[in-house]
Amino acid sequence: MNNLNDLFKRIFTKELEINKSITVYDLFKWKKVDVLLKDHKTQKTLVDMKNLEFPEHYSQNACDIIASKYFRKTGVNNEYGYENSMKMVAHRIINFWTEALINEGIIETEEQKNIFYDEMVYAFLNQMYAPNSPQWFNTGLKLAYGIKGNSNNNYYYDMKEKKVVKSQDFYSRTQASACFIISIEDKLLGEHSISEQFITETKLFKGGSGTGTNFSNIRAKGERLSGGGMSSGLMSFLKAFDRNAGAIKSGGTTRRAAKMVILDVDHPEIMDFITWKAKEEDKVRALGKMGYDISFEGEAYETVSGQNGNNSVRFSNEFMKKVENLDKNPHEYIELRGRVDNSVNKKIKVKDLWDNFNESAWKCADPAPQFDDTFNAWHTCPCGEDGIFNAKHNRINSTNPCGEYAFLDDTACNLASINVYKFYDFENKKFNLENYTHLIGLIQLALEASIHWGQFPTKDIARKTHLFRTTGLGISNIASLFMVMGYPYDSEEARTLASSLVGILTGYSYYTSSLMAKKVGSFEKYNINKQHMLKVIRNHARCAGALDSDFENLDYKPYKTSHKILKDENLEYLSETLKESWKKALSYGEKYGYRNAQVSVIAPTGTISFAMDCGATSIEPYFSHIVYKKLSGGGFMMIVNPVIEASLKNLGYSDDDINDIIKYISRTKKVKQNGFEYDSVLDGKIEGAPHLKKEHLPIFDTANKCGSGSRFIRPEGHVLMMAALTPLISGSISKTVNLPKNASIQDFKNVIMLSWKSGVKGISLYRDSSKASQPLNTSLSSNDEKQLEDLTYYELLEKTRELYTSKFSVREKPQGIRRGTTHPAQIGDVKIYTTVNRRENGEICEIYITTDREGTIITGLLNSLSKSISVMLQHHVPPKDISRMLRGQKYEPYGFVQKHPYIKSVTSISDLISKIIDIELGDFSRCQIKPENYNSDIAYDLNTHKTGNNITNNSVNSTKAKITGERIYSEVCSNCSSTNLVQNGTCKVCLDCGTTTGCS
Repeated sequence: MNNLNDLFKRIFTKELEINKSITVYDLFKWKKVDVLLKDHKTQKTLVDMKNLEFPEHYSQNACDIIASKYFRKTGVNNEYGYENSMKMVAHRIINFWTEALINEGIIETEEQKNIFYDEMVYAFLNQMYAPNSPQWFNTGLKLAYGIKGNSNNNYYYDMKEKKVVKSQDFYSRTQASACFIISIEDKLLGEHSISEQFITETKLFKGGSGTGTNFSNIRAKGERLSGGGMSSGLMSFLKAFDRNAGAIKSGGTTRRAAKMVILDVDHPEIMDFITWKAKEEDKVRALGKMGYDISFEGEAYETVSGQNGNNSVRFSNEFMKKVENLDKNPHEYIELRGRVDNSVNKKIKVKDLWDNFNESAWKCADPAPQFDDTFNAWHTCPCGEDGIFNAKHNRINSTNPCGEYAFLDDTACNLASINVYKFYDFENKKFNLENYTHLIGLIQLALEASIHWGQFPTKDIARKTHLFRTTGLGISNIASLFMVMGYPYDSEEARTLASSLVGILTGYSYYTSSLMAKKVGSFEKYNINKQHMLKVIRNHARCAGALDSDFENLDYKPYKTSHKILKDENLEYLSETLKESWKKALSYGEKYGYRNAQVSVIAPTGTISFAMDCGATSIEPYFSHIVYKKLSGGGFMMIVNPVIEASLKNLGYSDDDINDIIKYISRTKKVKQNGFEYDSVLDGKIEGAPHLKKEHLPIFDTANKCGSGSRFIRPEGHVLMMAALTPLISGSISKTVNLPKNASIQDFKNVIMLSWKSGVKGISLYRDSSKASQPLNTSLSSNDEKQLEDLTYYELLEKTRELYTSKFSVREKPQGIRRGTTHPAQIGDVKIYTTVNRRENGEICEIYITTDREGTIITGLLNSLSKSISVMLQHHVPPKDISRMLRGQKYEPYGFVQKHPYIKSVTSISDLISKIIDIELGDFSRCQIKPENYNSDIAYDLNTHKTGNNITNNSVNSTKAKITGERIYSEVCSNCSSTNLVQNGTCKVCLDCGTTTGCS
């Protein structure tokens, strides 16, 4: 392809050239699907839609997420009044892109129009790519259905008038951007002021988007003001911005406000900023001891500040080199400089700042490091729009909330991601590069179209987006590709494959951008940034192996794709395409410039990965070998990750061997409880599988330990994957490195130092259980480490049948004198006395609940509750299951508890009984006050006041679950209340409904 017109060819829809009587939609088989989603907590119906139309190959989960999130629910001019088919969504979005490209002059003929439309619709419906969520929400509603909406004070650049103008309505153009970087100046009023920041952030949060801002311009506490007096300081304003974000979140937006807060390492208030969230976590724990709810949505977290944003510190190379030199010179210092007043300048030890940073990150996962000089070494436009090289306002000062979009302040980016697994040719065991590069070019046209007919929340963003035209194409589901091709995630082969595919994506995107520039002109500010952008393109080309000369203006050695490994792995075709794409990107850019200042990022791809039925999001590895297939009639079916079978076939295993291995992964294990033994609990590990060769085990390593297995991907493996991709993308990577609970502060230091040395631009770290809000430590058996909410529908049925039908059908009444413990408590003015009786063997057999309110309804209900619980106990229903049943129920009386030494707050009498049962089992994790020598990992005997005793009836030893990896238990989904949340890049995503806190 040497001309943009050559991009308009039929690759996916060749059949339409042969059969003129069909359309692109006839290339798919279609099915009717019902979508029903309920709130996990209240069971309230969230979505109930019937007879929706989807391609036959879509999973129920993909249908649920697309229909609930992306189908337009009102104003559609059909018999339903809402979108009821993927055909409608595909046409609405892609027809808009097509018409925008015609208007821009990129599409010139009817044939080009038809080809672009058909190819993009096919790839979209075939789940080969997906745009970011705002495209699904907003794009094409006016053109397709006549829906206008209010303008919401959005703006766009009018090409005819050569200026920014206000939008007439909300849907004639599209607000397709998910990523925003906002500037702020050190002034109270006016444009870009502190006051305007509140308005801008509110506007973006209201629409479900997020903001990233570097607040280093704001003067520190104690700096002089022009009108006299002293500044209240940066932190006072950051806390106010945080409160604003929290208010918008609770005001009913589609998802929690997303916010990135960045501060340079030399700001006078840097130490307060670094320790901000860690100190707030300490406050949460203190409030918990006083009886306040410390769940993420509880009173404690609502009381403290800093909970509505991701915090990052900008480290310079100068600072990091001093850190590297601390062993030789532990007295290295850094000078903190006032923004306008040198009187606040001070020197502090690098070691103190570095230690506090890592300790805070270790404590609460904030702040994260961003490496300022690495970002700016790859900056394509350091002269900005005014031609001033490296001026503060022309540097890359910030990222979007998830950390993947990094560019000039007051700009925005719209994203899309390619499902790379869709391009693996199983028959020939090759990656289909022709299809891949073809789609890259087409998507770049679509992203460009979204800028041309786009609109933006502020005048500056509208202007600068027009001037620089950044796009953000990325990938998803690469873990599936690694596995099927037989490469361990943490291996040079996988990193080489990934860097090749991402390198081709970026190189071919810049090449396509240069062809657009040839046809309709480069981005307006290209010429004043030309020499710098071409330098960056040359450095990209060197990493890709397309140039042999030395790197320009880099003080580290970035990762270079190994063409030797590509050759050794019979991937020469990737090697050739990678080199060729960058040679063309450079040579055509030198001739014609580029239409887009940036072209690629690696976004978290949360919701859209589910829409594409990806096995894994973004560049993340698999979480486990067990996946859950949602059934159309409700419930789930557990299956082994299907990519494992495909991988084993490619590795040469026989069908019988593969069946044995799959059975091994999905096997059950013997579990003993209360003298009974039964088969239950999917283990999920692959170690020890029959026929599986030891050298193949690393191929199937996952982010977490699987079941009782011990293998998982080391943290350095995640860092090195980022290092391999960073030099071959325009922006950055949204990714969090998860560390185990026992990770040390030194482990954090090691990961961050490795990230800086290997050229990673920014990274987040999270240590399991570092938040005060703890997981629900529940399981169904003493030997079962799997948590209740992790079990499938069928596992729960099996446990119910095994435990409560075959084993606990006979009631065993206690005989004779019983010993017990009485717990006095007072809720408001109601006194409650709960007596827990035990058998001689220590088992809890009765619970009696009485009150001082004799003759009242309360007394009658408590008697009934006592009898019901006692009968359950005498049928050997585990006390911890009864506790779980009662936990969290809310009715009067509730609130502060008096007279009990450990329980200080409950939501009802039922909740009080739940906590008392927990205490009797040695588990004080839900109590506001713990015994002095209490260890949460060891059962605590209330009678002896010692830890380590074998407390009968499912002690805390049996209920304490080991939590590893990417699961998040400290929050519930803001949409469906599910606890099934996972870390997704630097964001979080719900595995049940697809709601994400991020950009995708």
